[in-house]
Amino acid sequence: MPYTLGDLSEPFTLPRAGGGDVTVETAGAPATVVIWTCNHCPYALAWHERLQQVVHDYAGRGVVFVQVNANDEVKYPADSFAEMERRVQEGDFASDFLQDAEQSLSKQWGARVTPDVFVLDPEGRIVYKGAPDADHDDPAQNAQHLRDVLDDVLAGRPARLSGTRAAGCKIKWTVDDQPNPYV
Repeated sequence: MPYTLGDLSEPFTLPRAGGGDVTVETAGAPATVVIWTCNHCPYALAWHERLQQVVHDYAGRGVVFVQVNANDEVKYPADSFAEMERRVQEGDFASDFLQDAEQSLSKQWGARVTPDVFVLDPEGRIVYKGAPDADHDDPAQNAQHLRDVLDDVLAGRPARLSGTRAAGCKIKWTVDDQPNPYV
């Protein structure tokens, strides 16, 4: 079964564009944000700069951020590890950009689209899942859903918003004719 709101998440390790593997300890930080994204989706690209700005704005407060690409790189070469590395080298990402090539982690988390944002409290409990803000076409939204939840978690308050419907491109599963049993 995939994670749902309130579930405790488990640490995970994935390869990082730019070299090496990264282990994400999902508990212990003031907050952790896991963003499922990719290189080619118009929604992911529309929200990209807003999300990178949130990373810059909150990283100094101890928040851990990772961005994960789970798309099938064979059918979608724009989402290949080589393209991920190119974007990292160009400075497009403010946090680690990881690849879930086996797609098992994305299914465990219940990620469905790009972007799909998860926020964890200091215990590693999922307190938010959804869109960065209310409108991918409106940069003035400034990833406000994510910012509000982070402000609440960092202040030790329950998140005022626990979830929204994530809007984006469906994750490109390796086997297209097999429905994702986790969503």
